[in-house]
Amino acid sequence: MYGHSGLNKIMKARDLTEHFRKLFHEHPRIFRAPGRVNLIGEHTDYNDGFVLPAAVAFSTYVAVAARPDSKLVIHSEEFPGNFDFDLDHLPAQRTGSWCDYVLGVASVLRQRGHQLRGANLLVHGEVPIGAGLSSSAALEVATALALMSLDETQLPLTEVAQLCRQAENTFVGARVGIMDQFVACMGKAGHALLLDCRSLKFQLIPIPAGIELVVCNTMTKHDLATGAYNTRREECEEGVRYFQKWNPAIRALRDVPVELLNEHISDLPPTIAKRCSHVIHENQRTLETARALTAGDLDEVEKLMRASHDSLRDLYEVSCRELDVMVESAEGLPGFCGGRMTGGGFGGCTVNLVRQEHAANFAREIAERYQQKTGINPRTYLCTAEDGAGELQREPD
Repeated sequence: MYGHSGLNKIMKARDLTEHFRKLFHEHPRIFRAPGRVNLIGEHTDYNDGFVLPAAVAFSTYVAVAARPDSKLVIHSEEFPGNFDFDLDHLPAQRTGSWCDYVLGVASVLRQRGHQLRGANLLVHGEVPIGAGLSSSAALEVATALALMSLDETQLPLTEVAQLCRQAENTFVGARVGIMDQFVACMGKAGHALLLDCRSLKFQLIPIPAGIELVVCNTMTKHDLATGAYNTRREECEEGVRYFQKWNPAIRALRDVPVELLNEHISDLPPTIAKRCSHVIHENQRTLETARALTAGDLDEVEKLMRASHDSLRDLYEVSCRELDVMVESAEGLPGFCGGRMTGGGFGGCTVNLVRQEHAANFAREIAERYQQKTGINPRTYLCTAEDGAGELQREPD
């Protein structure tokens, strides 16, 4: 069971500074971007819909200092391999390594006309990999802030989110929506963020006092996750083409009203009907959850989160046995106020709203239940909603 605090950031900054000095004999600036957990609104972001994520204290840190040449030198404390690239001759396509997220950001910045300076980068990542907590977006956002700092480039954080999404779409090749990068930039402590993924308008939704986020890692990630993610996008796009026959103004599934879905659901191929049904109803659930959280109606939140999980399991078909067992293991435990799978699916984590006084016991008991049913020892994380990305306070030379 793991927890994080503001003191953790100070300690990380000191450790990173010391390590950076040993490697590069310079004093760095350090930038942080958080991971995220999505309370509800799954697979709606790339359908121009609504999502309700929160930034969490698990973060990626990037320490940076300028070089006198045009090299981009990348080291990490956790990830394998040290990398050395020339900014004037960056790879045109992904290398297949974790450094692709750094290279993608550098490439997009160059495409947008930013004059990048040579840099030494040291990356420290504490967002669990493969858990559905968006380690990739945290690395992208922290990297963007670090690289831009060297020539004092200033961009609104909403633009930083968009360029990082472009890097993952075009360089890394993952067709992700905007949610992960956006909340990594714009998250706020104590709040979830209701985001309209089309307009990028957002509203901060307070998480009720006395509620803690307990994230439960199934320690499972099935290999078909990446391919299935892109397949789901294609199925949604096919659904849009069907609905455009009945209403040419429709641009994405977000535009399809429930009445139109009900009228034509039997006209859709069965698989496409299931995918569309999930997305259209999930958008509604997300808006209703935001209203229920604001009103402090946790009974309604619990119902909506359970309906979301059932839909992801039965209609969008991105759950798996381990996620289902973890969701079922939460039911009936003291303090439980709702839970579901979170992230792309096929493994990873569940997110649970738990009354603070019960959170530690909840984490222990759900882990025991899950291990008894699966034989897998999970990890549980006690989280609070945190602020988005920024520079850590500089240590004195």
